[in-house]
Amino acid sequence: MSALASREVLKLGDRVRFDQAEHTVVGLAGTAVRLQSQTGVDSVVLLSHLLSWSDFEVIGGAEQPSLTSLGLLEAVPPRAREMALFWERHIAEVETGLPPEAEAGAEPREEYDPAVTTVEDRVAAKARELAEADQPVSVRTLHRMRQRYREQGVWGLVDQRATRQQTLSGRVDPRVITALTALIEAETSDSTGTKSRLRRRVEQALADEYGPGVVPMPSRATFDRLAGALTAGRHTFGSAVTRRQAANRPAGAFTLTAAARPGEQVQIDTTPLDVLAVLDDGVTGRVELTIAVDVATRTICAAVLRPAGTKAVDAAVLLARMLVPEPMRPGWSQALAMKTSRLPHARLLDIDRRLELAAAKPVIVPDTVVCDRGKVFLSEAFQRACRSLGISVQPAHPRTPTDKAVVERTFASINTLFCQHVAGYVGRDVTRRGEPVEAVWTLAELQDLLDEWIVAGWQPRPHQGLRHPRSPQLTLSPNDMYACLVAAAGYLPLTLTGEDYIELLPVTWRAINDYGIQIDYRTYDDEALTPYRRQSSPIEAKRGLWPVHYDPYDLSRVWLRGPDGWITIAWTHAAMVPQPFADFTWRHARKLAAATGRDDTDQTELAWLLADLLKRAGAGPVERRIRARTKAASGPSPHRPAITPAPDDLPEQEDAAADDHDAQIIPFGVFDPFSDQEYL
Repeated sequence: MSALASREVLKLGDRVRFDQAEHTVVGLAGTAVRLQSQTGVDSVVLLSHLLSWSDFEVIGGAEQPSLTSLGLLEAVPPRAREMALFWERHIAEVETGLPPEAEAGAEPREEYDPAVTTVEDRVAAKARELAEADQPVSVRTLHRMRQRYREQGVWGLVDQRATRQQTLSGRVDPRVITALTALIEAETSDSTGTKSRLRRRVEQALADEYGPGVVPMPSRATFDRLAGALTAGRHTFGSAVTRRQAANRPAGAFTLTAAARPGEQVQIDTTPLDVLAVLDDGVTGRVELTIAVDVATRTICAAVLRPAGTKAVDAAVLLARMLVPEPMRPGWSQALAMKTSRLPHARLLDIDRRLELAAAKPVIVPDTVVCDRGKVFLSEAFQRACRSLGISVQPAHPRTPTDKAVVERTFASINTLFCQHVAGYVGRDVTRRGEPVEAVWTLAELQDLLDEWIVAGWQPRPHQGLRHPRSPQLTLSPNDMYACLVAAAGYLPLTLTGEDYIELLPVTWRAINDYGIQIDYRTYDDEALTPYRRQSSPIEAKRGLWPVHYDPYDLSRVWLRGPDGWITIAWTHAAMVPQPFADFTWRHARKLAAATGRDDTDQTELAWLLADLLKRAGAGPVERRIRARTKAASGPSPHRPAITPAPDDLPEQEDAAADDHDAQIIPFGVFDPFSDQEYL
């Protein structure tokens, strides 16, 4: 038997310390302990509560052997662990007369029987036995091992040399570590250097503070090892941008930004677009993109392109564009119309007649707007626009981009899914830029391309961050997610009271399992179901199933009749969808989820249209005359001034140049995937 076999028990008459006072145990009943204080006041405390109290102890009790974590033994080398278990067998035999692996009823050997021998006799016998087994050990060492075994268990028998952890500094002067740590912090805002520069700075800092040569410097190999360990994950000798971003990371844990309904939180931000454009004055340059992204559906509510230096009025225009439907443009395919999409167009049309000729992008009115602390969003014009629209503005913390992580990630998606396919793409930095890079699109044309891509390429595209709570294995598109959430948030059932209302509700027969009740892949559970788990109902006609009442217009809870009345059982994921939802809403959500990624019938024309859009953007217009005729054929855009068509009587030089090419100029028409043989 081991040392743990001698652990004491709590018994009547013991004096204990509890809640900063001394008590006497006067009664034990199951897991309850009756205590009497020194003033004669009785109290009954659960044993688990008593033992877990911070200042609990048995006054005058024997010292209890400590438990040894198995994880600690696994952390030492195998040889040291084997030796610790070897010594445990012998020390336990000295202490109790039997080794730990002795079977029940085994008798101790004569020289180790505690009934006829003393501790000194047993220790001397064990020393002789180990000496004969070529494992000599002194009596004094055995006594020290006995003491450590009683205090620490098996861990006290582990060779402590095997548990020593090598320190980072080793024999390096601590003042070098202090100076090195401070200078690594200072490197965050400096240009990237090398370890040799850092070493020189450390030497200079130590000489300035303690005098030249007072603090010994480690060898170059040791210094490089220390610098590498202290700069791990800080990118001190890598990219300066990454280094500053890592230093700006919040100290707390990251929390996922979540919203349960469209418009609950909309994030707005501005970033330079990685595409060159021809500005109104003919000068080429990069433009700035300001977007608003709905967190619940990942819908790009609005996107505005402006030359560098976005103004406060541009941010106010962004808010105005969010609140109006995206109109169908001349030349757009009818597959981009809202009435042919998965959005609930007929239901929304009864509320807003403006959606009759709208494109397949929902109109989302924000409740809260999250933005950074740029002067554009803190300006009086933007704040006044939000107040007039009834929108609450929530500025992000200074230098904390994680407060609006959704819009920051959307910028990266726009860069990979749209910008890199557009002529004039410059890459995110000069190391990724081709030669030469020319601007071929005007700002207005680039805005039209972006608007078309949002409707055709972003809104119907499955998003990895959008997963329906009832079908998490499938991804939804922003339009699909909007259709699900608007159905759940837009229709509230009439809540009635009384048991008669529950009686008239439909009934479904279900079993009550360990995890609760499951209905159409929804799980309902409550502590009140504990007496009924894995039990059969007394209704034999239903094979032991239980009658569960449910409201088809509010599936967030169900009811079960108990002996004392109705038991209300909540849906386990009700916190994720706090709004009531109906059974047809559930079925519609499942159909949408099943269609995503499986049935591409409705997305065939959109896929062809997107491929044509990216091809046109990548090739760019051949010359301005073709662009002018294209604008004339398609008509003016609602978001740009009307362009006057080019006259038929062009100058002779231009006509001659056209004749030299010996080619007919054909304006861009509407893409037809069934007639264009190039794609067949």
